[in-house]
Amino acid sequence: MAIGWVVAAAVLSGLVSAVVLDVLVFAGAREHVITGMALLAFAFGWGLLAVGSTRFTDQPQRWAIVPCAAMALTGAAVLVQAHSNRVMQSLGWVWPPLLLALTIWMVVQARSGLRSWTRRGFLYPVFAVLVIMAIGGAFETVQERSDRATYAMPGRLIDVGGHGLHIRCTGSGSPTVVLEPGLGEMSSAYGLIAPAVARESRVCVYDRAGRGWSESATGAQRSGQAATELHALLTRAGVPGPYVLAGHSFGGLYVLAFAARYPDQVAGLVLIDSTPPDAFDSLPTYPTFYSGFRRVSALGPSFARFGGMRLINLTSYGDFPEPARSEARANSATARTARSARDELAVARTLMRDAAALRSLGDRPLFVLTAGSGQEKGWSAAQDRLARLSSNSVHVTARGATHQSLLQDRSDAPTTSRSILAVVHSVRDSSPLTSPRGTP
Repeated sequence: MAIGWVVAAAVLSGLVSAVVLDVLVFAGAREHVITGMALLAFAFGWGLLAVGSTRFTDQPQRWAIVPCAAMALTGAAVLVQAHSNRVMQSLGWVWPPLLLALTIWMVVQARSGLRSWTRRGFLYPVFAVLVIMAIGGAFETVQERSDRATYAMPGRLIDVGGHGLHIRCTGSGSPTVVLEPGLGEMSSAYGLIAPAVARESRVCVYDRAGRGWSESATGAQRSGQAATELHALLTRAGVPGPYVLAGHSFGGLYVLAFAARYPDQVAGLVLIDSTPPDAFDSLPTYPTFYSGFRRVSALGPSFARFGGMRLINLTSYGDFPEPARSEARANSATARTARSARDELAVARTLMRDAAALRSLGDRPLFVLTAGSGQEKGWSAAQDRLARLSSNSVHVTARGATHQSLLQDRSDAPTTSRSILAVVHSVRDSSPLTSPRGTP
């Protein structure tokens, strides 16, 4: 058998095995499983090269045993020992230089012992990717440490039972507005909204566990846990209720769950293109979207270790003022944030059940703001159903606005701010809720 066929089969077998394991067999798994299984798959490919070339060709590539053993042992260790983000962060100082040294050694071995077009066609591209991963991993590790030193926590860290949550309150006046970020977002995601609301009332932004300046929680989120933690945070931070809660996207589920659990602490709600609690049943494409998104989100933490998420978010949050823009970009680049987003998706059905427990707000003001562009089938009808939770509600569709632009675009964010303030004024004046001027 020609050596070229063995090299091609080995490289492709490792790649296909990694894809099958991470995207199909262990789809949606936690980071240590995704990373560990990928390493074992690539170890399998290098093992095939070593064994196949020795048994079936006159060009044995016994050197391939070294990357096979290194990746197999590392993969097994990650599966067993690297469950926490802290361990993976610590490894970030170790694996990049080791991977770079191993790759350089493999290049030397392949150049001296392999006479085939597949050296340039298959192995060199693999080596190039490994070098990029090593350099990207080293840069990401250093940059994350720099970010932690550069972007000091602007608020306070409050213990809510085993871990601390970050909260920052600005402005004055009642009722206090509490802003709930969407999936994978931090408090700085309200960089355009919070300052506008703070000019007329007190506003508090916070980070859920595992992102921003908040500490990570242990274990999977239990039913009612998010609402309980937010209640404990506000109580221990000395922020009196009742509150106007505003949630964007997945954050809408959190504010609905809070209202169901602590109805006396809710003066009004604002749902900003909120995920509906019945999404799996009412949106025809949502189950497929969720399945695919969960698979992709599980790859996010591993991808972030190489600096991939930082590249993707280089121009994100471009309309935000500083330091919110840099804070949001730095946060979105980390594997820690990607892990948190993946964990939230894993308990989506639990969160939706918690949100669905809210049957009625009575006559408390409820503003439902919907993006007018990029809606999936059934989205508008689901937003109408949310508006029926209160007899004192307004549902506005912002023409031309997208799901993200309602928070991140200077032209659309004022619509969101005005919607929140409309609820504030309704609560403050005990008046019927009306659509604010300037709302498209």
